[in-house]
Amino acid sequence: MRDIFGSLVKEDIFTGKKFSKKQIKRDVLSENIRNGRSGEDSYRMVAMLQGKEIERSPHGRDFVERTRNPITGKVTKTTHVEIKTGNAKLSKLQQKTKKTKSNYKVIRQNSLW
Repeated sequence: MRDIFGSLVKEDIFTGKKFSKKQIKRDVLSENIRNGRSGEDSYRMVAMLQGKEIERSPHGRDFVERTRNPITGKVTKTTHVEIKTGNAKLSKLQQKTKKTKSNYKVIRQNSLW
């Protein structure tokens, strides 16, 4: 739970009972997941407006982005895209993949909220 200024609330304002550490961690984790999903959704919308095909990747990265030639319809460029929101860090596997692959792109996206 957060107050109107954005800081974490450690106790209930109505009853005065303190929230457990587990509950606070659950709230922060669910907030991070919500921010990440909204960042992915906003990137997907921007990429579709640019005329790119976006496909959700099953593992290892967030999206596979394809650019097609508008005349022939053939795929001209395929890029693997990882979306990060806020100051989220890359995992070790993501860092390794970024160094080894030239078509791997990390995008810092701020969510709309």
